[in-house]
Amino acid sequence: MPPDGYAWWYMDALSDCGTRALSVIAFIGSVFSPWYAWSRRRAPDNHVCMNVATYGPRARFTMTDRGSSALRQTENRLTIGPSSMSWTGDRLIISVNERGAPPAFGCLRGTITLTPGAVTQVELPLTRDGAHVWRPFAPSAGVQVDLEGDGNTWEGHGYFDANFGIRALEKDFSFWTWGRFPMPDGSAACFYDAIRRDGSTLAQAIRFDAGGVPRPITAPPLTPLPRSLWAVRRETRADPGFLPRQCLAMLDAPFYTRSAVQTQIGGHMTTGVHEALDLRRFRSPLLKPMLAMRVPRVSRWRFSE
Repeated sequence: MPPDGYAWWYMDALSDCGTRALSVIAFIGSVFSPWYAWSRRRAPDNHVCMNVATYGPRARFTMTDRGSSALRQTENRLTIGPSSMSWTGDRLIISVNERGAPPAFGCLRGTITLTPGAVTQVELPLTRDGAHVWRPFAPSAGVQVDLEGDGNTWEGHGYFDANFGIRALEKDFSFWTWGRFPMPDGSAACFYDAIRRDGSTLAQAIRFDAGGVPRPITAPPLTPLPRSLWAVRRETRADPGFLPRQCLAMLDAPFYTRSAVQTQIGGHMTTGVHEALDLRRFRSPLLKPMLAMRVPRVSRWRFSE
């Protein structure tokens, strides 16, 4: 991977009861780590991370920036320190063993199993030169969560994708929103909207059927959501006249927000995961020390075997 490069593998899930959620992001070149930024992004594999967060009662957040000694990769398995992602047959198994960031210290351990309805072959460049690429592997999936702690065993619906790039996000983007919304027929609608720093825009709307086959759709209008607690601007797609709303607060940071959002698409009510990312804020050097409080750095790691 070139200097300034990154790769991340992302999954999220909402519980069937609607009161819990989680997200997992495995990073090589941890794009939101202040330690990677302070290193001038010279060595992506020296800044790896398994970011795991639970949402709902007794929510937890873990994000440890680790050195290259913590990274192992094979064709079907990615290991970062004590945690891993691996394909086993038709399932993605995520083994979690992470320590919580302040103020919620303690360990988060257990297993998350994601079973895709189908695996797509879609690869979408996010810039004209292909410097950033979105790879939606499983737009619709079943998820089983078995983490230690009361209430952290549940089932729900989820999503799995990856993003790859050869330049820092903030070099090419000012703002983006993304959302994935399950539909009644087993399909999933995904929306990727971005404002690039050169003034151009990205507006992708794709519906993946139950077999993973993509079909471009006409995107409903961009509709404002209330700003986050940190006043991050938010908007999502919704049928004309419908006002989307937040159903569950997830991650809220000075430059980034993730939440469960209810909207209406093609006449169907749906609740999915939505994110908004303000990279103009993220470029501020004043933000990095704040992030370091939530993203500890462990430069050395030794595997037991």
